[in-house]
Amino acid sequence: MDRAAKAESITELSGVFKTSNVVVVAHYNGLSVAQMQTLRKQMKLAGGQVKVAKNRLAKIALKDTDVASIASLLKGPTVLAYSGDPVAAPKVAVDFAKANEAFVILGGSMGKTALDLNGVKALASLPSLDELRGKIVGLLVSPATKIAQLVNAPAAKVARVVQAYASKSAAA
Repeated sequence: MDRAAKAESITELSGVFKTSNVVVVAHYNGLSVAQMQTLRKQMKLAGGQVKVAKNRLAKIALKDTDVASIASLLKGPTVLAYSGDPVAAPKVAVDFAKANEAFVILGGSMGKTALDLNGVKALASLPSLDELRGKIVGLLVSPATKIAQLVNAPAAKVARVVQAYASKSAAA
């Protein structure tokens, strides 16, 4: 890599570290190209991205960012998974690690908070933003549905009683 390419890579990584809400660091030694492509596709579907960067350049890009705590994790063949949603990247990374033994999660960072493996797994177990929105809408709609059922229930009972008397008189 020439100096211009290195400077461009550092600038790009610095932008990633400043704009991402969560960054997960993992070793990928032993993964095939097809497995890495699968990881990239899964991450993209979840709203995140995967980047393999030179550790030395990544450490330079980490300076003056909130995620500077992950610098100690950048040893060996590392991959960075990041997303704007604090749950997306950890969830995909943990699921991928379960299916592929060669993918080993080292830790990560959520804002200024450093995460170890258990922290990343805890984030992965949380519901995503869309799931939370769905639950909130369900909670808001549920009382209205129950009120409508209660209001309609007495009228329905009266209608059944009248219908029963009408059919009894028609049969007699």
